[in-house]
Amino acid sequence: MIISLTGCRSAVIPTFASAKNAKIQNILYFNPEIFPDILEIREPTYTAFYAAVSEKENHIRNLKMLRVDSPMPFDSVQASVIKEFCINNNAELAVVPKVKYFKVGFGKYIFSNQVIISMKLYDASGNLLTETSYDTYKKNARLLGSAENSIKIGTAGAIQNMTKYLARTRTKTGAPTADANLF
Repeated sequence: MIISLTGCRSAVIPTFASAKNAKIQNILYFNPEIFPDILEIREPTYTAFYAAVSEKENHIRNLKMLRVDSPMPFDSVQASVIKEFCINNNAELAVVPKVKYFKVGFGKYIFSNQVIISMKLYDASGNLLTETSYDTYKKNARLLGSAENSIKIGTAGAIQNMTKYLARTRTKTGAPTADANLF
């Protein structure tokens, strides 16, 4: 009896491990397009954006974020490029983000702490699944605080909007186009 139990137990472990690995999904995040494109704000923007994405994804075990340090223009995304990146990185989804800072004053750019975070979600075939944006001023009426905090709040809000849309789409169609619990 002991031999049969240990034999069954060892047979279950590889099956469980392979099922656990099969559920891990990769999502590509491109560097956000920044408006206005000023060299000094790129790195702090990227850092705040990816910190917010990582923080949001830490709550879900079966999700792996892949960062692509390649610029992708938000308004002219090519499906073939998305498809190629997804195939090469074994990813199921790709996110193309944009961060727009508000201009305050006249002349040179003087930035406020308000931002609009926009995101487009694509599947591995390069098809657009959803597009969303989150305006930190309109949603939270944030007047104080840093731009980094606004980017984190806006990124979390945009991801939450995408999750809601995917959940609605999944319940209406019943088809698993993308897992609604990805974010």
